[in-house]
Amino acid sequence: MQQEKAYNKALEWIHGLGRFGIKPGLERVTAMLELLGNPHHGIRFVHVAGTNGKGSTAAMLASILRAAGYTVGLYTSPYLLSFTNRMSVNNTDIEHGELVRLVDRIKPIVEQLQNDPELGHPTEFEVVTVLALAFFAASGVDLVVMEVGLGGRLDATNIVTPLISIITNISLEHTDVLGNTIEEIAFEKAGIIKQGKPLITAAEDQRALCVFIKRCQDLDCLYYRVYPPREATEQPIDQRPVSIIKQITEDGQFFNYHGFNQEHCDLFIALRGKYQLLNAATALAAVELLENYGFTVSRAAILKGLAETSWPGRLELLQKEPLVILDGAHNPAAMEKLAEAVPLYFKYKRLVLVIGMLADKDTAAMLKFILPLSDLVVFTRPLLPRAADPQTIADFALNHFKLVKDYYVIKDHQEALDKAFELAEPEDAILVTGSLYTVSDIRAYYLINVESEQV
Repeated sequence: MQQEKAYNKALEWIHGLGRFGIKPGLERVTAMLELLGNPHHGIRFVHVAGTNGKGSTAAMLASILRAAGYTVGLYTSPYLLSFTNRMSVNNTDIEHGELVRLVDRIKPIVEQLQNDPELGHPTEFEVVTVLALAFFAASGVDLVVMEVGLGGRLDATNIVTPLISIITNISLEHTDVLGNTIEEIAFEKAGIIKQGKPLITAAEDQRALCVFIKRCQDLDCLYYRVYPPREATEQPIDQRPVSIIKQITEDGQFFNYHGFNQEHCDLFIALRGKYQLLNAATALAAVELLENYGFTVSRAAILKGLAETSWPGRLELLQKEPLVILDGAHNPAAMEKLAEAVPLYFKYKRLVLVIGMLADKDTAAMLKFILPLSDLVVFTRPLLPRAADPQTIADFALNHFKLVKDYYVIKDHQEALDKAFELAEPEDAILVTGSLYTVSDIRAYYLINVESEQV
């Protein structure tokens, strides 16, 4: 009881730092880590950036290395169910007591910085990143797979020097911070590329690729591109690394991998969506390059690591009859992929859409892809100050997309899911999307209330 009280108090302090907003730059992270004795020095990293897919790619890579017998740290954001999801070692989240200990250690350092007129108060993400690095150092990891928070060049995670940099893809996002063009955003992402360290990218936009190639040339880095997955009938294979689609099922998908020097047949991932095959190929390309740094990975470890990879909230199937599908698509590119994947991976009569978005997202571009799939729509909102008003989203849909289908505006996310169940027949599907925060809120409610009632 006492430990949980201390943990909740530590979380309250961490989340209270949110009032300091986003401050791009590495000076505060650098100062905090120096005062901690630079715990990240000596740790080996793979750094993963990108608009979409970076979390799934990081999870697959960490799972493969873990299956190969290595002690692997994983740092991701945002979390889906618990704050401790953000930092884990060998698939085990940081313990509450350990987080409390690290918070007590870093608090005086944060207070010291806030009185420095040149540095100012650290942000929540900066503090969490430092906490994670201290945690990984104390855990004796062999390698950390580190996901970028926002952008890359000025993101707090860019304090690390990785063995390999990965940039999954590029599309317009966070234009108020990263820039208004693909080239500007690619420049920010390319900031994670370090002198002499190879880059793997799954980006397809030629404008972004030109930025990456130039950055690699300037820093004397090897440049590797992963190509989009293709059907088995598309031969010959003249580009690699690439994944070849073998079979798509409701429970996952089988594929072959053709890499730099390795080929693996009959691999399986329980993650749905063709884009996950691109992410898998990207993770496998990193596995190949890591061999140059002494990381030996067998085919058995690859099979096991991929099969065991779990990444909740991404085309996640919670139940059948009716289908309940969760996906945290939160930008136009992700929503387009979601709209392509749902009818391909799931069979249903009608689709009941439950959507809650953030106010700073491109509403028109996101709704354009998902509304045509939907027979009934429930507009709601996540429990977040930045959430978009669901009535505003509904009005926008009515005015711009001639929404004549049945729709409901229910601000409370729990009541929104209840309404979806009321509307859905056993042969229908309920799709929850629009934001990872919406998915997190509804997933938690489902697991505690709905699922328990069905057992």
